Amino acid sequence: MTETIVKIDLSKSAYENDMIHNRWHPDIPMVATVKPGDDFIMECYDWTGGQIENNDNADDVRDVDLTQVHFLSGPVGVEGAEPGDLLVVDILDIGAFQESQWGFNGFFSKQNGGGFLTEHFPDAQKSIWDFNGMFTKSRHIPGVEFAGLIHPGLIGCLPSKDLLDTWNEREKELYDTNPDRVPTLANLPYADTAHMGRMKPDEAKVAAAEGARTVPPREHGGNCDIKDLSRGSKVYFPVYVKGGGLSVGDLHFSQGDGEITFCGAIEMAGWIHMRVNLVKNGMEMYGVKNPIFKPSPIKPVYDDYVIFEGISVDEDGGQHFLDVNVAYRQACLNAIEFLTKFGYSKAQGYALLGCAPVQGHISGVVDVPNACATLWLPTEIFDFDINPTAEGPKKMVDGTIDIPLSKDKE
Repeated sequence: MTETIVKIDLSKSAYENDMIHNRWHPDIPMVATVKPGDDFIMECYDWTGGQIENNDNADDVRDVDLTQVHFLSGPVGVEGAEPGDLLVVDILDIGAFQESQWGFNGFFSKQNGGGFLTEHFPDAQKSIWDFNGMFTKSRHIPGVEFAGLIHPGLIGCLPSKDLLDTWNEREKELYDTNPDRVPTLANLPYADTAHMGRMKPDEAKVAAAEGARTVPPREHGGNCDIKDLSRGSKVYFPVYVKGGGLSVGDLHFSQGDGEITFCGAIEMAGWIHMRVNLVKNGMEMYGVKNPIFKPSPIKPVYDDYVIFEGISVDEDGGQHFLDVNVAYRQACLNAIEFLTKFGYSKAQGYALLGCAPVQGHISGVVDVPNACATLWLPTEIFDFDINPTAEGPKKMVDGTIDIPLSKDKE
């Protein structure tokens, strides 16, 4: 039987588990060592470490402590891995715990994290999704059910000290251009809530002050939120420290391209079964700066889509030059407005685009001044026909059902 080398207890705090960490630092000790060709299972907390509950109240999303995240399982060392190698990770299987067959999606308030459309959705809200085998649906967004493409939102290897310093320097430089911005431009090191795994207390105190936060993707992988990294995928990670130091967490039952609500997938606790191998000197051999991957041969098949275009002209009519961020935002807003015609609230539409297996495409970046981005919404996930017709849309959803909204603090 495959060995589970990282185990967790959902009834206990992640801070009590020394096989968990929530910062990137080259000196975090390995919690296990495996050989090339070995396969193993790692259990994972949800990315918040259990801060979000299965209920109809979004105050927990409003009040979530984002300085704690993400809680990662690992790091795992691989015998023979040296800086410059590629660590090959096969994702063999992945799933939710039997006793925790649910997940959550959330909009973070503008004052605490924000999101892709935070100017339109500044308050905290959440939806709960129940799992039924490979399918999921939500009591907060009626009329839809779809197959999950379960994947790790965050996976990567430990950085070297030089790479860590580079991250901190460039992100601090960006932060300093507008330190009062809300949401912040970058998440700088913050020692108070750091969990440094098996580091000794004196060493951990020093390392926590410079440990990189886990929020963004970087050269080593990290929080890439690529929905197609599901079972059957293969990932090639650059190795920066001896042993590699593979860590994983932030498991998602499903996600739309872009994870647009920030807590934009269906977040869950669960387990992941992986196998590792090495390509010696692979970084130089293949010119690798960031991870590369091969997608899964197994994925939900949706063949019919309604596709929404967006161009790099913002909501106020402002012209931007080939800005794909603006263009994708407009595609998302166009899809949300379309969904309201069937009875969904804008919040339900926003959550659905973050959770469902929508595809995002950069469709044009050369036709000045407008970039073109598209959002592909699968029609088969709905219990009713959303295709535009001459008869017009029929209201198919009870507008009294909506996503819980956080209350104002007293």
